[in-house]
Amino acid sequence: MKHAAFLVGAILLFLTTSFAQDNSVTWISFAPSDSDQAFPRFTSAAVEPLALASVTPFRMQLLAVPSLSSDLSSDSEPAAQRPNVYSVFETYKWQLYGGYAFYRFYAFPHQTETMNGVNVALSFYPTANWFGAEADIFGELGSFQHRSSKFASYLGGARARRRVGPRNVEVWVHGLAGFAKFLPQTARGGQLAFSYEAGGGVDLGIPHRRLAYRLQADMVGTKFFHTNQLSPKISIGVVYKF
Repeated sequence: MKHAAFLVGAILLFLTTSFAQDNSVTWISFAPSDSDQAFPRFTSAAVEPLALASVTPFRMQLLAVPSLSSDLSSDSEPAAQRPNVYSVFETYKWQLYGGYAFYRFYAFPHQTETMNGVNVALSFYPTANWFGAEADIFGELGSFQHRSSKFASYLGGARARRRVGPRNVEVWVHGLAGFAKFLPQTARGGQLAFSYEAGGGVDLGIPHRRLAYRLQADMVGTKFFHTNQLSPKISIGVVYKF
């Protein structure tokens, strides 16, 4: 008896489900009335593409909204919060230079002296920008009128620089003034004289960011022996930045 009751219940459930499905499909095939002519009829074949067409663009729109909002947020970010890159290489305020100096001293119109020595300079840029101050000292040894001679110059002044090229290359100019000392003492004048220097050079960066090679050329003006001298100087050495 229990099995018979279970079988009868299953048959009734199947008939009820089939009747409900027939009712849900056949209402679409009814003939249109006058009131239904203003509205289009939909069949099961038309409903499925419509559903896909309405769902797919909406899904694509949802996927596009986050990227659009991220772009808007990046464009609307305040400029003060964005990092600014002005240079690949760091700029230092201090520069210490040391190197070899070749000096051609024009003592008299028809008498010159070739001298060799060292050149030391210290530069300071208050704002690590293009304009700064410089102190320069160079000393030379040579032979003057068959006697050993010494020349030293102590200068200070202004300096300007500019970074050029894709590499760490710095071009600069300077103008300095001070005094110079020359030995030996001669009967034509004293050992001290006013001195000035003008010229420029280039600093070539190397892989070590604090070091650079320097090549510079200057004209040095003095007044010894009651004569104005204008003598060239060439120096090459190493720059240390800090």
